[in-house]
Amino acid sequence: MISLDTPIGAAPKISKRIIPALKRLGIATIRDLLFHFPSRYEEFPDEQAIADVAAGERATIAGVIQKIAERRTAKGLRMTEATIRDESGAINVIWFNQSFLARTLAIGDHLRLSGKVSRGLRGLSLQNPSYEKIPSSKFQIPSSHGIHTGGLVAIYPETEGITSRWLRFLIKTYLPLGSSLPDPLPPETRSRYDLPEIKEALSRIHFPESRQQAADAEHRFIFEELLLMQLRALRERSRIKQRVAPAIPFAIELIKSFVVSLPFKLTDAQRRAIWEIGRDLARSQPMNRLLEGDVGSGKTVVAAAAALLAVRAGFRVAYMAPTEILARQHYATFGKILAPFHVSVGLRTGSEKKVAGSPNILIGTHALLQKNAVMENLGLAIIDEQHRFGVAQRAALLRQKNAPHFLSMTATPIPRTLALTIYGDLDLSLLDEMPANRKPVITKIISPEKRSEAYRFIRDQVRAGQQVFVICPRIEITEKKPNAKIQPSRAYQQKLLLSEVKTVTDEYKKLSEFIFPDLRIAMLHGRMKPKEKSAAMRQFSDRGADILVSTSVVEVGVDIPNATIMMVEGAERFGLAQLHQFRGRVGRGAAQSYCFLFPTEDGPVSRRLRAVVDAKNGFELAEKDMAIRGPGDLLGDRQWGEPGLILKGITDAKLVREVREEAVALATQSPDLAQYPALASRLVALERTLHLE
Repeated sequence: MISLDTPIGAAPKISKRIIPALKRLGIATIRDLLFHFPSRYEEFPDEQAIADVAAGERATIAGVIQKIAERRTAKGLRMTEATIRDESGAINVIWFNQSFLARTLAIGDHLRLSGKVSRGLRGLSLQNPSYEKIPSSKFQIPSSHGIHTGGLVAIYPETEGITSRWLRFLIKTYLPLGSSLPDPLPPETRSRYDLPEIKEALSRIHFPESRQQAADAEHRFIFEELLLMQLRALRERSRIKQRVAPAIPFAIELIKSFVVSLPFKLTDAQRRAIWEIGRDLARSQPMNRLLEGDVGSGKTVVAAAAALLAVRAGFRVAYMAPTEILARQHYATFGKILAPFHVSVGLRTGSEKKVAGSPNILIGTHALLQKNAVMENLGLAIIDEQHRFGVAQRAALLRQKNAPHFLSMTATPIPRTLALTIYGDLDLSLLDEMPANRKPVITKIISPEKRSEAYRFIRDQVRAGQQVFVICPRIEITEKKPNAKIQPSRAYQQKLLLSEVKTVTDEYKKLSEFIFPDLRIAMLHGRMKPKEKSAAMRQFSDRGADILVSTSVVEVGVDIPNATIMMVEGAERFGLAQLHQFRGRVGRGAAQSYCFLFPTEDGPVSRRLRAVVDAKNGFELAEKDMAIRGPGDLLGDRQWGEPGLILKGITDAKLVREVREEAVALATQSPDLAQYPALASRLVALERTLHLE
């Protein structure tokens, strides 16, 4: 018996050959199919008589095929041509490169068609219209909408081999199964916010009779997804409050000594963040705080202050970084900053282990998550670039008898509304100031005709003693790219990696042999061994190379004060958050720094690249990014139930506030959600699949 949980491959009317394509879209079951929501709608006009259509307009007609045949044009194009007649007259219909229509449609078939009306030598015709067969019994009954023609027609996220037309057909076939879905939203919630029932919303989001119906259905699903996220955050907060963490005294005099020992002055934002973290550490409930700061705002120093408090209270600290390069850099930075306080620092990565005895602070990558690496007496866990680690990975770091305090950090600027939705289980500290001695990085978009001039400027800067990063463009493989919900195959990953390596080596060759043969150039890419990567970075940081050609591995956290130029090839292929991270790799010394964005294509500069140039800081850029693309580019590849919908909802501050109030009300009424079994079941399913990587 077919049900919502039936695997897509076992469902009737679904060919085995399209199953891989459906899975690329994240469709593995009938349920997934019904919750594959439209990205937009195409609006067709109401049906009219053939005699009333006019050239230059879009029209929807219904009629009977009088003749149909396939032929080739003078230029060799395949063309299917038909004549359609209703009671008022006839019209010619032409489809290009759709020869299968001559086999699937026949004289006498009743069709509804929608498309643009053109006038040619043979009179009026419909060019490449959408079409659908209609039963002859319904032929005389005018209709304002159909599955593929007339009214609002859903357009879906597609992949090679799967069109919106085919998805509409499949969804229409299996939509009746949606009537068995229990509604996760309690009746009182639906009533309070005037939300349709789930089966009604499911039908309307796929086959709406008006834009208002589509909007109401979409709003309902957005509300549901945001509610689940807020309930999850409340549940996480509740779980944390039930655990006991070591109370770490907020040693004010120690922090004063630490601040005085620094060779620079802290910003007010850094002082405020240290104060907020210090108060959290002093409590016997685990701290769960997100430290969010723009590139170069000084998060590492704040983290070092927190680590010092924990160490002086007799506890150990784990610091997890997303890459070996960053782990080594933080190992060096912590050792230097905390040297006056005689704090021991160790390093553990996949390829390197610098651990003598039991260091006070252990810095590393995923290697810290190994079972035999769990630290005794862990008082504080710090996660750098926390969105790069999954929930399960972070939980592994917390497998202790007593819960440690937890400090997450991110350099990706996120608008507050967005942060409170995504990281609702975390308290938030913002570093929204930059150190006083930092000069703004001058950012320019370099057109093809200005490239030689930019190269001359770069050579002059190098001769003056400065260094240069060159970031090679992100590679897009032309074959079908795996969907975020499907684990990319090893073959795909290898192909992508090889392509990126080729891009780096080609750029390295171009610069070293033709553009800058007189300069010292190093190279960094993903196929190099960890020690080779370290050697390349060390060569660059020790000023043994003038230019470092790299993939996006240098995106986050790498600190080379003498590097003053960031050159990004194929800039339009990167997200705005990434471009901002690249720009943050320079401007860390006293000299003026520059970021040059080289688009790969001619033509007008995109709004996105212009936004990078105009934005004064990362938070402003994040707001611009939200306005241009929505929040997806800020978040990267994440799954929040129905990803497209929740990302739309996050931008609505009023809705986020209403949903949060509703989540609090429901959790207060029934903390374990036992009164709302369908909602509780949905939350369990979400927590099982949710990841933040």
